[in-house]
Amino acid sequence: MSLAILAQAAAEAPKNKFGLIEALNEGGPISWSIFIVLVIMSIGSFYILFTKLFEQNKVMNQAKQVRAGFWRANSLKEGAAKLDKNSAYRQLVDDGIEAQMQHGLLTDPVEAHDWLHGAMTRSEESINNKLNGGLSFLASVGAVSPFVGLLGTVIGIYSALIKIGIAGQASIDAVAGPVGEALIMTAIGLFVAVPAVLAYNWLQARNKSIQRSLSAFSNDVLGYISSDGKVKPMVAATAPAKPMAAAAPMKN
Repeated sequence: MSLAILAQAAAEAPKNKFGLIEALNEGGPISWSIFIVLVIMSIGSFYILFTKLFEQNKVMNQAKQVRAGFWRANSLKEGAAKLDKNSAYRQLVDDGIEAQMQHGLLTDPVEAHDWLHGAMTRSEESINNKLNGGLSFLASVGAVSPFVGLLGTVIGIYSALIKIGIAGQASIDAVAGPVGEALIMTAIGLFVAVPAVLAYNWLQARNKSIQRSLSAFSNDVLGYISSDGKVKPMVAATAPAKPMAAAAPMKN
């Protein structure tokens, strides 16, 4: 008997009429469209975040390879052979070597340093452009998504007020529910914007660190080429030298 009473009470309990789905249905197709746009923005932001992190970590590991043994090689070609084929640092070296070869084919009197510096700068900028690709999307999402969510809120409130006016009910229950549902869209817009802004600032800071490393390496390569290998960075010793063993006394 008690189970039947509990089941009847559960069936008669009022259902929750407020929530995300109810808010989207309140705004109609426009609210649903805005919600889908925000979801796409969020997915795109996280996709760019993880792909750029992978690219940045790859370039940072390449910098460790350069520090490990590039400048121990006898020539730039030998040092470049120690780096990965798709390494950003190898691209700088290859472009520098190619620019040096091209300078000998020029008919106009162009300073070798200026020609090499321009070639290294173009190579460095092409790498930086790849690293910065996609960050503009994060900046756009961080700036636009709050307003997209606000648009959904405005449409939801407008639709709710029209229905309240038609029903002729102006009580707190009739107004607070639909208006509260509409405010969910603003919360969704902020939820999409905040991670995008944080990801943009973090990735930009990491890119600047990588760019400084690339610029320093580019200058070192330029100095090496311009001085015919006489100028290159100091290379730390891989391991301290072992002390020589004492010689055994000679027997008479």
